[in-house]
Amino acid sequence: MTANYTSPISPISPIGPIGVFDSGYGGLTILKEIRRVLPQYSYLYLGDNARTPYGTRSFDVVYRFTLDAVRYLFAQGCPLIILACNTASAKALRSIQQHDLPAIDPSRRVLGVIRPTVEALGRLSSTGHIGILATSGTVNSHSYDLEIEKLYPRFRTFSQACPMWVPLVENKEAEFPGADYFVAKYIDGLLVQDPSIDTILLACTHYPLLYPKIRQYVDEKIRIVTQGDIVAHSLADYLLRHPEMERRLQRGASCRYLTTEDPSKFTDLAQLFLAEPISVGHVSL
Repeated sequence: MTANYTSPISPISPIGPIGVFDSGYGGLTILKEIRRVLPQYSYLYLGDNARTPYGTRSFDVVYRFTLDAVRYLFAQGCPLIILACNTASAKALRSIQQHDLPAIDPSRRVLGVIRPTVEALGRLSSTGHIGILATSGTVNSHSYDLEIEKLYPRFRTFSQACPMWVPLVENKEAEFPGADYFVAKYIDGLLVQDPSIDTILLACTHYPLLYPKIRQYVDEKIRIVTQGDIVAHSLADYLLRHPEMERRLQRGASCRYLTTEDPSKFTDLAQLFLAEPISVGHVSL
């Protein structure tokens, strides 16, 4: 079943759903955890699947695409948007927060996944040697390295791009033996950089679906960190600290899904991330 949400809600609506945006499907792992921790609110998920992947695109293109999505979700009445995408958080969030929000509506907020993730790493690592597994775009942006250096100057970071992992997930190969070669290859490429790594961050929202295989190739003494639970609890804390925003959030435990691509394709792949039937609408940005 599909629906069309081309008629925008009034942008001055005082109460609305939490918007969750990703360039594709991976943000569904973030949304799933947010809904688990904060089930009382309503949500609107938007996947820009027609223009994915973002990771190989320039900062300017990612910024423009992300701003398109932010404007659309604001037009649907969302007072708060989570960029559940590491690439968008790395390449677009700061510009949108500093330059666009003041002109669009300074009372609304756009939050990302990098800052809360880095804050959590400080509590989780004992040696301060952090391994980062991510897309090429996130690795090349150095966003995690810079944020970790800012918050924890004594920490050291080591990154490994994993260009085959997202295709493995989206082609439903994550659980099969064919995935082992690429899982082992990238993990070896990371761990050879520093034997003191004690914490590995899966800095792509697709990667939790590969967690069982990743765990097989990582020493049990090394902690593997996924982002969903971290972002969800960070959002819960944010709302406790900002009751003026919390009061603007629509309640009802509902969730709508939108894609810029074929809704039937989105519905099929979304089952990998959500394990529940959903109805998806199509939009153009």
